This record gives sequence, structure tokens and C-alpha cells, in this order.
Amino acid sequence: MPAEIPVYQDVVKAHDRIRGYVHRTPVLTSISLNEMFDASFFFKCENLQKVGAFKFRGASNAILSLSDEEKSRGVGTHSSGNHAAALCLAAKMQGIKSYIVMPRNAPEIKKIAVESYGGIISFCEPTLEAREKGMDEVVARTGCTFVPSYDHPHIVCGQGTAAKELIEDVGELDIVIGPVGGGGLISGTSISTKGMLPGARVIAVEPAGADDAYRSFKSGKIVPSVNPNTIADGLLTSLGELNFRVIMKHVDEIVTVSEESIIEAMRLLWERMKIVVEPSGAVPLAGILEKKIETGGKRIGLILSGGNVDLARLPF
Repeated sequence: MPAEIPVYQDVVKAHDRIRGYVHRTPVLTSISLNEMFDASFFFKCENLQKVGAFKFRGASNAILSLSDEEKSRGVGTHSSGNHAAALCLAAKMQGIKSYIVMPRNAPEIKKIAVESYGGIISFCEPTLEAREKGMDEVVARTGCTFVPSYDHPHIVCGQGTAAKELIEDVGELDIVIGPVGGGGLISGTSISTKGMLPGARVIAVEPAGADDAYRSFKSGKIVPSVNPNTIADGLLTSLGELNFRVIMKHVDEIVTVSEESIIEAMRLLWERMKIVVEPSGAVPLAGILEKKIETGGKRIGLILSGGNVDLARLPF
């Protein structure tokens, strides 16, 4: 049976579970950006979360929801990105083992990050099929629990705690905006927002070069991502099945943005707010820059999902 769609009370329970382990990240504002767009913006800075991304919330909730017996066998995932690092650190903090299946061509910096958090890496060919096969072999060998990066209720509810904190800290909002890739963050964000502010609109923003969520939303059925091409490497994955169902229920709109706007948004956040945000995290502001979202006089929350940028390869 497919997993039940989580409700706001599930996010509350997740928050109670993880609050002693995650950072309550700051919410920043910018007078200059407010004046540029005639709005009041509130930026939830998950770029300042542990491991530099919101993923630590979901990984922590998933691990803390395991039984003692499951914890004794460890956790595993296939990922070359923020989820792998988040799962390894969350596992390390609980004193349990983590097993990561990672493509051979993953950036060296990501391999180093996973190893520094205690992850035991198995390398595979850079295809989804090879990653899944490698993960099946690790689970069979170790008995570890597979923790997916987005398509799971515990992950969704953990990610939803970022929007919960945002709304607790700033109060009434007209719009809450987040990026969408696999859909863990935006589905959790939408559950929290509709649970706390039923009248607020939830808008997801996606790169035009990886627009499967936009096409899925418009067609009413999951359209797989085929050969996505975007600088926002955290948003390359296809929507998860659970995430899609939450999005169809709670997200009001999905808009797409160009690569140029994503880079401009990254630069604007650096110049105006002095914060480093990765391309995926800058995507919500790119939607504002392209005037895809009406801002006039509105109070708008934006989730800056992460800050893991290779500073030697800044796109601007």
C-alpha cells in the first residue's frame, strides 16, 4: 500500500524528535531586496543548517524514528549529494553505522565529506540502475535500513520543520516559496504552511532545464525527468510518488526559471545579503526575478535550501 500522506501533526512530532539535533536556522531580511520588489521577504537560511542543507532535518527524523534493533544494523542510501552527507552525520551523532553507495565520478569534495562523517562508501557506475543494485547488495550484506532521499513520510515531515520554524518566527505570510527536485522539501513545506496558514499560497520553483515537476503538476500524473540539464544539481531527480501526491493536494503553483536567473539570484543573495547559497537554493528568488510570482505588498517566505557551493567554480 502507498504511504499515507502525512499531516501537519506529523511534522510537529518530527520537530519534537529532531529539535535537539538540528540548527534552528536564522530567518534573514533585506531592505534593499524588499524595496526592489515592493514586498517583505523572509529568507529561511537552510544554507546555515548542519551539512549546509535542509537534508539534515529529514535524515535526522528518519534515523530517530528507527527501532533500537534497526539502529544496531545501521542505515544506508545511494546518493552523491547533500542527503548522503546528512545521513552520515545524523547516523554518527546517534553512534550508528552509515553505508553510502556513490557513483565513481562523484566530486572528490563530496566523497571527502561523506568519509569525514563516518560514511562507509561503496562505488558504482554513474547510473540509477547501478546505484539501486549496489544499494540492494549493501542491504543484503549488512542488514542496514535503506533511507531514501525524499520519497518517504519521515523525510517529508523532517523537511517540513524548516517552514514550521519560519512561520513560528515571522507569523503571517501571503506566500511561501521553495525549490522542487525530488519533492521532499516542497511537500513538507506545503504540509506545514497549509497546517499553520491555510490561506497562504505555496509556490514551487524549478529550473526550466529540469521541469518534470512542472509537467507532472500540469498533467496530473508523474512525468519522469529525462536528461535534465541545469546548474541546480540538487534538483535533477524525478518526483517521488508520495511527494507528488502531497504536491497535488497542497501546492498551489509550480513555475520554471532560466539558468541565467538562477545565477543572477545566487549573485544577488551574495551581494545584498552576504550569504552563500547553492544554485538549487537560489531558485526561489529566481522566480521573483523573472516576475513569475506576484510580489506587490506581500509578505513572502523563501526557503534557501542549501549553501554547498564549490567556491573555485562560482558561476558568476
